[in-house]
Amino acid sequence: MSSFAVTSDAFVAHAPAKVNLALHVTGRRDDGYHLLDTLVVFTEAGDTVTARLAERDTLTIQGRYAQGLATDSDNLVARARDLLRRLAGTRPTPAVALDLDKALPIASGIGGGSSDAAATLRVLCRVWRLDLDEEVLRREALALGADLPMCLAARPLIATGIGERLAPVVLPELHMVLANPGVGVSTPAIFKALQSRENSPLPPLRATSSMANLVGWLGSTRNDLEHPAMSIAPDIGDVVKTLTANGAALARMSGSGATCFGIFGSQDEAATAAAAIATARPTWYVEATRTIEREQIHGAD
Repeated sequence: MSSFAVTSDAFVAHAPAKVNLALHVTGRRDDGYHLLDTLVVFTEAGDTVTARLAERDTLTIQGRYAQGLATDSDNLVARARDLLRRLAGTRPTPAVALDLDKALPIASGIGGGSSDAAATLRVLCRVWRLDLDEEVLRREALALGADLPMCLAARPLIATGIGERLAPVVLPELHMVLANPGVGVSTPAIFKALQSRENSPLPPLRATSSMANLVGWLGSTRNDLEHPAMSIAPDIGDVVKTLTANGAALARMSGSGATCFGIFGSQDEAATAAAAIATARPTWYVEATRTIEREQIHGAD
């Protein structure tokens, strides 16, 4: 594999929002990690990671939610770069300039940081022309967080274990509104408030091309973190009620919150609801979006 010179060519990777349509907590390991059974989708809404060859490694962050994010080696994007460089071994990994456009709220239950790290791994594999085994990359990426394997997959799936065991699924395209009230929630505090850690797994999921059928199935599932999160941040309940009042066929919190999602019957319905909610709640993060099948990377080879 040959290295290549410093160039202005850039690769751009989408870091999609991860939405837990259902999340069942089924146990806890001896090391403290909780066992999950979760149905996950990814959306057109997301952050963006741009990478180009440079004279030295740099990381810049821009966008609506850039404020307060560190650009040093503790940032998950920088940690993903350094992890991939170690995995590359003796293969060339020249310096890169990374730019993160942060459009998603921080620590909000939709996998923003993990998806940014996953996008960084994907885009740098292209920039550095690394052909790494996907299973190896997912296993090693667990060092960055339990959400990394599913964010690397970036497609509809059921994740079990601590999130590392993945089973791809086929789902209908979903039109959604994501909404976050702008309140901070602590994931450890939410798990501490969880009354039961030994809950039933997801019921069997049958293949369907119908949004209505999927919503019906979701009605038999839960997010086990929703009630403890609402006990800590009651505004989350307000978000769910607001999405429902604006026509969502199903509204629920994603992950450990505070972002919630509503599923709508069409793109127009989602856009209308998002506009109404954003007008009524101007301080909230509100975005109409739809689910995707695979992540995207753009740029010249």
